[in-house]
Amino acid sequence: MATSFSPTNSVTVTTAEKFIPDIWSDEIVAAYKKNLVLANLVMKMNFKGKKGDTIHIPAPTRGSATAKAAETAVTLIAATESEVQVSINKHYEYSRLIEDIVEAQALNSMRQFYTSDAGYALARQVDTDLVQLGRSANGGTAGAAAYAAAYVGGDGTTAYVAASNNESALTDAAIRRTIQRLDDNDTPMDNRFFLIPPSSRNTLMGLARYTEQAFVGTGDAIRTGEIGNLYGIPVFTSSNADTTSGSNAARVCLMGHKDAMVLVEQVGVRSQVQYKQEYLATLFTSDTLYGVAALRSAASVGAAKSSSMFALAVPA
Repeated sequence: MATSFSPTNSVTVTTAEKFIPDIWSDEIVAAYKKNLVLANLVMKMNFKGKKGDTIHIPAPTRGSATAKAAETAVTLIAATESEVQVSINKHYEYSRLIEDIVEAQALNSMRQFYTSDAGYALARQVDTDLVQLGRSANGGTAGAAAYAAAYVGGDGTTAYVAASNNESALTDAAIRRTIQRLDDNDTPMDNRFFLIPPSSRNTLMGLARYTEQAFVGTGDAIRTGEIGNLYGIPVFTSSNADTTSGSNAARVCLMGHKDAMVLVEQVGVRSQVQYKQEYLATLFTSDTLYGVAALRSAASVGAAKSSSMFALAVPA
């Protein structure tokens, strides 16, 4: 005779509820970090758990040395210092309502897709906000999408003209000229980066200087398609590289330094799951709260923040 079985301490969806969001969250954070490009290259400030909606970053003016004459007092330096304000005003979320029938019948790969997609979507948004700060490069106006102060990729000295089709493919001369601009502004050699769109990656892979073994020491660039670095500056390809405005839009390469911009995170990527009985479904949401600002990208804001990022316009 079979005996009835009535468990009183079994693990149920209700009792294990706190574990379910953790699994989703870990997978999303991993996907988020994997897909970040520019956010990994610029200054990052952790503001998690702190109150307030604005960060004030001091921007002191550079001083100069003075010759000391015998039996004379030292020369005092004084300046009214400025600051950069970072508004934490970017709150983005990714949500899906997963009905029970889908949960019951779908493969486990569905969750893997959603977590990966959430991480990718949030990473792309953060990178987009940072990339668009490049519109203030070369002393341009941050809000202008036309990149009126950018140079063309051909020689690195000709001004880009919006909707004129005068952009040109990236060349070695333009790269070297842009590096010189950073050097002329006393931008530190370390922590520089070069962000390029796929079209410029294609151009670079066709230049012997960057692919043939005689120039780079190995043939890995030809076999793997990896660019590596140019003149000691790491090169990163991103389909999220900015695009100019106008009917004849061009893509934009950005060469800069880590201190050119800042990312402030107040709420890192988090995930929450809630069962909605009225829909017989599970609501899954992932979100992040942050702010971005240009620190030393605009040459017009003073010697202390002289330009440490330059833009080159290239064909799409």
